[in-house]
Amino acid sequence: MVSSEILPFVSKPGQYIGGEVNQIALPGDWEKAFVRVAVAFPDTYTIGMSHLGCQILYWLGNRIDGCCAERVFCPWIDAEAVMRQKRIPLFTWDTRQPVASADILAVSLQYEMGFTGVLQLLDLAGIPLRHVDRNDTHPLVIAGGPQADNPEPVAAFVDLVVLGDGEVSMSAIIEAYKELRAGGMRRRDMIRELALRFEWLYAPALYAVTYHADGRIRSIEPNDASLRSSIERCGTPDLDQAPFPVRPIVPFVEVVHDRFAIEIMRGCPQRCRFCHAGYTKRPLRVRSVDRILEMAEEMYRSTGMNELGLLSLSTADYPDLRELAQRANEQFADRGVNISLPSLRVDKMLQNIPWLVNSVRKGGLTMAVEAATDRLRSSIRKLVTDGNLLEGVKEAYRAGWRTVKLYFMCGFPGETEDDLDGIVRLSRQVSDARREIGKGPAQVRTSVGWLVPKPYTPLQWAAQPEASYFRDAEQRLRGQLRSGDGGRRSRAKGPVQIRTHSIERSVLEAVFARGDRRLADVIERAYRSGARFDGWDECFEAQRWRNAFETEGIDPGWYAHRERSYEEVLPWTHLRGGAPLDYLARQSDDMFTQLGIARSGVAGPVPEASA
Repeated sequence: MVSSEILPFVSKPGQYIGGEVNQIALPGDWEKAFVRVAVAFPDTYTIGMSHLGCQILYWLGNRIDGCCAERVFCPWIDAEAVMRQKRIPLFTWDTRQPVASADILAVSLQYEMGFTGVLQLLDLAGIPLRHVDRNDTHPLVIAGGPQADNPEPVAAFVDLVVLGDGEVSMSAIIEAYKELRAGGMRRRDMIRELALRFEWLYAPALYAVTYHADGRIRSIEPNDASLRSSIERCGTPDLDQAPFPVRPIVPFVEVVHDRFAIEIMRGCPQRCRFCHAGYTKRPLRVRSVDRILEMAEEMYRSTGMNELGLLSLSTADYPDLRELAQRANEQFADRGVNISLPSLRVDKMLQNIPWLVNSVRKGGLTMAVEAATDRLRSSIRKLVTDGNLLEGVKEAYRAGWRTVKLYFMCGFPGETEDDLDGIVRLSRQVSDARREIGKGPAQVRTSVGWLVPKPYTPLQWAAQPEASYFRDAEQRLRGQLRSGDGGRRSRAKGPVQIRTHSIERSVLEAVFARGDRRLADVIERAYRSGARFDGWDECFEAQRWRNAFETEGIDPGWYAHRERSYEEVLPWTHLRGGAPLDYLARQSDDMFTQLGIARSGVAGPVPEASA
């Protein structure tokens, strides 16, 4: 009934139909289950079905006796309009169950711009947005994922927050819920009991925040002495033995990543000073080559997909990458399966592994360079030099690559005009390096993002440069590109193209990345005014957010562009999700000392480039 009322009226109806290959939950399972879990991703099906974490949680929930887990995503704008018009409540994708009938709504917070997606899920399901308005008839709303490391901006909307990995925590929460429900415990009391039971589970409503007169946080304390003063991170100690779905769901429609994927390593040894994941995913854990290939074989047989993604934060640092790539190629080459190695550091590592020629798909080579000069790269601990980089890409060109994607960030402390000019200069050098091996220039697609200081990193105290700095930098980059491109104004011409991220969105990301719970009113007001899918260019409207901040009397610049002192109580101070504060402070001091600037030094105005 739900399908016939929605599918004829929406774009890409195949993303709503469920029943895909390897779906676990079947008709009748939801009604029979003692515990019902809706595994929610606050974005579209095409994004959520590419997220490995949600596939793991879905599979885990359905492995537990007495539990049924089903998936739910945000319907696209056209589908939401139909659902509201026809008063169709949000349903699960697997067997069309009302999301409000779940016992647990498990939401994955991957990105700051997904906050309005959380509200969309709750609103369409008929679940009150604020936890204070819920009662025993409503599901427990539990959030996890990278953005849950600082959940304070959405603290008013969630009941519980998991700090850390989902493999251990998901199973533990469901088993505890079964026990407490069997004992007749009410929902409200469960929240407190679960927070007491698990050191990695945080109940925001049970903690009080006080403020100084100038708006800084004075304290974050539990409401009573029985609660922990700090929440510890949940870790998966043995990645080789961690539960993993070897029969992943195969989408009916094209999604962002059409492949079967395996996380080969968790964590990163590099610890770039801006990288949230690098500091929070420690310690480093690896899967064995034997286990990876065993999983890959079963996943291939159960999906029929022709691309294997070997995932990690820095795949080049996997200790047995040579053996893994060689054996994977031997195992899959004759069957037409490409091997994808995202996050491959193209420096000395690629120079030393020409054996990748036959085993890796030659689509586009992606390099996260971050900064364009050795000086600035060294200050953020991005351990790649220009020389190593250019020798690495030449090796890649010899191996058959012709297209390169470069990722840079603008706005690091100590950034100079030469660092900005270097983005265009280095992009051209990477393109021209292919000429040096007797071939035409490589197509280089350079993406420039704007610095968003993240919690749990040495940059968590730093000010994000103001939007005017980024606008000046953007103009300078365009001028530099034109000045070396025969005066052509179109960035779409020539072998080098540069694309910049949305400045307004990046500022908003910085607000929420280090924001506190006072921002909940802004998020709800923006949602009520129509904010949806804020990570999508075609949907994001900065004016909605400006109006929301103005109406609520909150200055976004205070959150984004203000430098913090080491003594300031940060919104996540009570959440111990990464390295100790004194270590991060030393790293911050070392960075500024290396750059030869005062800690308060932020990037200043950028003059226009000369044509």
